[in-house]
Amino acid sequence: MPLDLSSLKKAITSLEKSISSYHVLCGNSTLTEDDIDTVKAGVSQNFEVAYEQCWKYMKRWNEQNVNPDTVNGVSRRELFRVCAEERLIDDVQLWMAFHQSRNLMSYTYDANNAEEAFASALDFGEAARNVLKRLEERND
Repeated sequence: MPLDLSSLKKAITSLEKSISSYHVLCGNSTLTEDDIDTVKAGVSQNFEVAYEQCWKYMKRWNEQNVNPDTVNGVSRRELFRVCAEERLIDDVQLWMAFHQSRNLMSYTYDANNAEEAFASALDFGEAARNVLKRLEERND
């Protein structure tokens, strides 16, 4: 049975829109630092949602198309390794970096960590779009 990918598509689209808004608004010299921080918060929130949707859909796809035992109860690193074997992603380390960034955003209040995680969020759109494309191609 095919996966309903609509919520994943919506999450990725929201992330891409927030990233686009961030880039447009950063060029506006009339915005305050608080305005930019608000837009960054939107990017961060959309990144967290899109990241969560991506790994959950990768897990579901593997459960339905490979073997549920290969992904149930495994670490995120192991899940990403299986996804790389199944060609849903190319780079396990990159996805682990996204995972770390997601955790930094959710569980830390250090400004340096927040900026590092935000930079990763800006790069996530392309990786998420690639996962969606591969899931769509193999969603039968």
